[in-house]
Amino acid sequence: MGEILKAKGIVTAAQLEEALRIGKRTNTRVGKVLVNLGYATERDIAEALADQYQLPYVMLSNNIPDPQAIKLVPEVTARRYMVIPISKEGDELKVAMLDPLNVFAVDELKKITDCQIVPVVSTETEVMKALDQYYGMGSSLEDMVKKVQTSGIELLKDEENAPEKLERIAGETSIVQLVNLMISRAVTDGASDIHIEPDEDTLRIRVRVDGVLHESANLPLKLHPAVLSRIKILGELDIAEKRLPQDGRFLIKIGSRDIDIRLSTLPTIFGEKAVLRLLDKGNMILDIEHLTPLPDVLDILKKVVKRPFGMILLTGPTGSGKTTTAYTLLGIVNTIDKNLVTVEDPVEYHLKRINQVQVNTKVGVTFAGALRHILRQDPDIVMIGEIRDRETAEIAIHAALTGHLVISTIHTNDSIGTIARLLDMGIEPYLISSAVTCIVGQRLVRKICKSCSMPYEADPRIISELGVRFPGSVPKFYKGTGCPACKGTGLKGRVGIYEVLMLDDEIRSMILSKAGNGVILEAAKKKGFKTLRVQGIRAVVGGHTTVEEVLQATQVVE
Repeated sequence: MGEILKAKGIVTAAQLEEALRIGKRTNTRVGKVLVNLGYATERDIAEALADQYQLPYVMLSNNIPDPQAIKLVPEVTARRYMVIPISKEGDELKVAMLDPLNVFAVDELKKITDCQIVPVVSTETEVMKALDQYYGMGSSLEDMVKKVQTSGIELLKDEENAPEKLERIAGETSIVQLVNLMISRAVTDGASDIHIEPDEDTLRIRVRVDGVLHESANLPLKLHPAVLSRIKILGELDIAEKRLPQDGRFLIKIGSRDIDIRLSTLPTIFGEKAVLRLLDKGNMILDIEHLTPLPDVLDILKKVVKRPFGMILLTGPTGSGKTTTAYTLLGIVNTIDKNLVTVEDPVEYHLKRINQVQVNTKVGVTFAGALRHILRQDPDIVMIGEIRDRETAEIAIHAALTGHLVISTIHTNDSIGTIARLLDMGIEPYLISSAVTCIVGQRLVRKICKSCSMPYEADPRIISELGVRFPGSVPKFYKGTGCPACKGTGLKGRVGIYEVLMLDDEIRSMILSKAGNGVILEAAKKKGFKTLRVQGIRAVVGGHTTVEEVLQATQVVE
């Protein structure tokens, strides 16, 4: 290890000799001596130790252990050997240790957990802090709240605006554990957002799973200042500022999962509300086969994204999966011989071999401004996070007309309505008809749980409400009966339904003549265009989703 530290330029030969001499005389590890002498930091020693034994180094401050992993190792054992269980995958338990060669610790952990131990290296300070912060995560939120109340954590009214008091209370072990548990449980449940909402007499915690908000817990209102302050500290926000909205972000690991969290606070009449957007990088599957269960739609998307130029517009309301679709389409054409550039707000996921630009209006980096510069970077394919105004739309169209493939999102209810939206922005009809090759409308619907799916006879009134006539007998529909896998809901996960409008010569002529949406829709239907409602019914008949989900997500187009 001493040679590694020397090679990195952290210590000199003389300093290492001195440390070895003192260590031998006092029977102290050389790394500890170097830290005590001030020649190296704990992190320097841990990273050198990790290099020496070819093991990963882990910063526990950026990792929230999986509560199930914590449960496997008793606290007394963890403190005796100075270890922190991080995650369990199969029969392997990843454990952060000070000394990965401590065979007594490894053997006892193996015996207690009945797992193969996979050691990683961390510092003594971080392990000690983690032992205090994370033990107790195996309990429920309700038990954790009782523990917090027992500890007597509460701020007086005149203390709620004092930054030093807020910081002190936010750093209390029980508050740290409560917030860690709240986030880790939400990630485990597959939540996309956590809403922390003060009400008149309670602090409500809700999580959004598969697009639907569920109440997770109700906490005593007096915990609101401590919980909000802890979250603000994580997001590097001003803990004393409560009058203005604030935005921040932070990265954490929960077990073996990398979670990017976007934080937003908003003043309400009962206090600040916070929303945490959870972006699970490891859980994002950018495989086109997972977008929708309808293979003919996939075939169209695969063909259109391989065209050398033109504009593909993805449309739908917020939360309909447009960004995921855009990233997936980019993945198909992301090859070493192509220059792909995106401009996004925010950059939700980092993609290999793709140059991603973050919009920053504070310094003048807008969609339109960034797009102008991107076009000077010799791009083959450009992805625009969202077309919000005429200027961005015109530059994007110009790019599509000059030999670039442009993929972008735009907020409209359906693909046909996108044409009217562009016209309303002030885009000339001839530019729309020349540049746009394909408009994709989409929605996300919840999937039927595979573990408890079963066929049933549909109510005739529901069939009538669908607005679709079935030739011959009505097909079997499916629903989930509810099981432990889907927590009794009968639904688990989400899948996309898509309507794909390809612009041919007839539709281009209609755009030039400013034909109405209904006229364009009828012409498209004659050429095989299927609306979102029809595509949803196809997904229902295939046993992928329920009638209720399709009715909620789509409407009959008149």
